[in-house]
Amino acid sequence: MRIDVVSIFPEYLAPLELSLIGKARQDGLLELNVHDLRSFTTDRHRTVDDTPYGGGAGMVMKPEPWAQALESVAGAGMDSKPVLIVPSPAGEKFNQALAYELAEEQQLVFACGRYEGIDERVIDWAQDHFTVRPVSLGDYVLNGGEVAVLAMVEAIGRLLPGVVGNPESLVEESHSDGLLEYPVYTKPSAWRDHDVPPVLLSGNHGKIAQWRRHEQFRRTAERRPDLMEGLDAGVLSRADRQALADLGYDVVDGRLRAKRDGKDNN
Repeated sequence: MRIDVVSIFPEYLAPLELSLIGKARQDGLLELNVHDLRSFTTDRHRTVDDTPYGGGAGMVMKPEPWAQALESVAGAGMDSKPVLIVPSPAGEKFNQALAYELAEEQQLVFACGRYEGIDERVIDWAQDHFTVRPVSLGDYVLNGGEVAVLAMVEAIGRLLPGVVGNPESLVEESHSDGLLEYPVYTKPSAWRDHDVPPVLLSGNHGKIAQWRRHEQFRRTAERRPDLMEGLDAGVLSRADRQALADLGYDVVDGRLRAKRDGKDNN
């Protein structure tokens, strides 16, 4: 995979030289290039922004430097149309499913906006050269797109073959199956009056798997109840349904629903 990032603060992306993503770059598993938007300006002040038409606070990023920058990376010898990701609180929400989807692409280009954002005409123009996807990390506003890009590149890059040493780790992580990950423990088995759950010391792999599954249900119901109703009830085992019933959930018309006072909460 090739990833290109365009920013007025290229040094902000330095952490991508570290850890698994940095090693993936060194090993040739991931080609990652960071471009300074100001190098595509033509005036001596290297201006990338101007006042907004219609008035209002803040500045808007000028279209021509962006067009020049994006033209320089469009295609890059790839067979398919590159995906242009524009971090924006007005975009679709980034999640694990989207990370898996984007990890299948040949080339991703990230446009790090600043100030009040990028002139909307850039987004319209880019449709002819890219598959454009505005993407949001969540319902909040950042000063620029760089922080979001750091998070997305790590989430996507670690899904590429060979980046994570043990592929089974990806399967058992939070959100990989719509649930949060179960709690994990290591040695010693007793620590400051807190013991590892006995089932994990039993050697009974069937019971351990069942405990971990039920802990996923418990943790998800407790911390992210919004995820519970998205579960596919068709893949739930009898033991799963019993564990969910103990947590106050039931399957109604093929959907998982929380119960209140013993009645379905419609």
